[in-house]
Amino acid sequence: MVHKVLFWTGFGLAVRFWQLGIQMRPFLGRNQLWAYPIYGGLGASFGYWLQNVEQDQMRYLSDTRNRLLEKRRRRQEREGQTNIGDEVQTQQEGIFAHKKAEA
Repeated sequence: MVHKVLFWTGFGLAVRFWQLGIQMRPFLGRNQLWAYPIYGGLGASFGYWLQNVEQDQMRYLSDTRNRLLEKRRRRQEREGQTNIGDEVQTQQEGIFAHKKAEA
């Protein structure tokens, strides 16, 4: 988590440097130093928010995946058979394809 916050902190500081470069003003003027912590703090808060959004999305995806797997398991128990896929899937070749029965 810290790496994203640090990245966005650096991005906020880079935005300040870019702003001063466009304006052709000195980077470290005495009356301009107060802006660097503000830009860095804004970048850090954005990075922290973005990290929380990502965690929420990953938790949602994990919950949805678990619900779908549980639903498939219950359906297989109810039907009393294993799921080997449809006819097209069983005839395909590849690392995820079903092994063909050898005659």
